[in-house]
Amino acid sequence: MMNPRNAILAAITIMASTAAMTAQAADYIKCTGTSGKTIYTNLPFMCADAAKQAQEATKAALAAQAAKEAAAKAAAEKAAAEAKAAAEKAAAVKAAAAAVKANALTTDAVFSADSFWYTPIPKDVELHPHTAQYTQEFLRQKKAYYNTVNINTSKWSSPVYVADSKTAPVRVNQWDCQKKGYKDSGLLTQWASVPVPSYAVPAEGTDMEMTVYQPSTDTVWEFWKAKKENGVWYACWGGRLENASKSNGVFYKYYGTTATSLPFLGGQITAEELARGEIKHVIGISMVDLEHWNIFSWPANRSDGWNSNKVAYRIAEGQRFRLDPTIDVDKLNLTKVGKIVAKAAQTYGFVVWDKAGSISLRAQNVYSYTKLGKENPYPALFENKPNYAVLNNFPWESLQFLPTDYGKPAETASK
Repeated sequence: MMNPRNAILAAITIMASTAAMTAQAADYIKCTGTSGKTIYTNLPFMCADAAKQAQEATKAALAAQAAKEAAAKAAAEKAAAEAKAAAEKAAAVKAAAAAVKANALTTDAVFSADSFWYTPIPKDVELHPHTAQYTQEFLRQKKAYYNTVNINTSKWSSPVYVADSKTAPVRVNQWDCQKKGYKDSGLLTQWASVPVPSYAVPAEGTDMEMTVYQPSTDTVWEFWKAKKENGVWYACWGGRLENASKSNGVFYKYYGTTATSLPFLGGQITAEELARGEIKHVIGISMVDLEHWNIFSWPANRSDGWNSNKVAYRIAEGQRFRLDPTIDVDKLNLTKVGKIVAKAAQTYGFVVWDKAGSISLRAQNVYSYTKLGKENPYPALFENKPNYAVLNNFPWESLQFLPTDYGKPAETASK
């Protein structure tokens, strides 16, 4: 028989053991083990569900890390792409600027940038109230005088000789071709020192025009009926335009070779412009029957028109007009040169600057090139078409005439 004392101790021991087991059992969970059997464990990862959850958590963490790394990589790639695009854009801008500079021509900027020569005409510009009548008058003259608009490249167009700073200056003397009985003192001063290149010759034909341009002194000289006799230069009329790059591109008062005092360098078409495919200035145009000499439009300074019978709707010298800008020139049946002229006529327009035996434009005289040892550039540019046929099919019926004195500065007194 157990000693009572021992029995009590045993009972206490059993109770403590049971309590300990109960406490320990409280830390255990019943679950399906990874082997598929039911188990009791205080290690959650031994349970299949817990392991799966842990795996999924690990997988999710890895996926999150991968996504984070992918996002960082994408951000880096995007930044690199943006940097590359910015660099390419900068390079493109630089290349475009270089291309513009490479394509820039002397005739693009002889005069002030705000000169009428280089100022585009707004598409919505107000038109002359008699634009329809003037257009019909233009068409009448075209039909009456050879039914064409010619581009002069030899006679009745000026060669332009660009003199460098080393070209020796010479005096150009005035000769009285018009039998006036006097010489102009202004011309004596203007022509006292002209850097005429040794190879220079005037144009063929009755006008014998010639232009000398010296960028280093920013000066333009023009000559009408120029000739060289016994090594001495003479001309009947013309002028000098100083500080050309700051001028409005019009000779002072009655100087200059054209009847309007508008210089050849402003309105002649050049072979370089045609080769480039773009004319960036107003184009000078000569007509036959013009308004009387005392009526002219800015930018002309004068006129040699004759309309003593006061025939209505005669076009005045200095008159500006353009080709309808809504026309799709590329769809027209024109030569390459015809399209170039048409687009310039839409943007910058024409200015009537002289009288002639037929309606005509001037291209820079072929001597400008051949006297430098170059080939005549015009046959190839004109696609071997005769000068009078280059502007065939031009839509002259779609001309739009601008108001008298269009573009005239407000401070300029009305003529």
